[in-house]
Amino acid sequence: MKTKAVKASEITRSWYLVDAEGIILGRLATKVATILKGKHKPIYTPHLDTGDHVIVVNADKIRLTGKKLKQKNYYHHSTYPGGLKVNSLEKVLNTRPERVVQAAVRGMLPKNTVGRHMLGKLKVYAGSGHPHDAQMPQPLEIL
Repeated sequence: MKTKAVKASEITRSWYLVDAEGIILGRLATKVATILKGKHKPIYTPHLDTGDHVIVVNADKIRLTGKKLKQKNYYHHSTYPGGLKVNSLEKVLNTRPERVVQAAVRGMLPKNTVGRHMLGKLKVYAGSGHPHDAQMPQPLEIL
């Protein structure tokens, strides 16, 4: 028996549509990260991007547990002295809800070039519409 090494030309990519309405943020992010990595496929290879494209709609209707809405913060530093910017999850969810989902998924992907390519296959939209109808995405159920 031999182990088959997958080549980049042999990878086929599918499109999946996830409705985030009423789904807990962490559970959504783990499922989406698994699909972006390609771990749901038998041809998964850690050093290659074997994953599929994922479209997440209704990002503004995700669920959060506990006191995360008030206590969780997002930090950004401009690299200048005193340049720390702090935004609460509640503020970010009200202004740019797609960034909340994207940040949660980004934290679950590899921190290298392959991880950045995987993140490029994630499309997040606050409302129920998206411009990717031509790709005929398959609906994906997340419990």
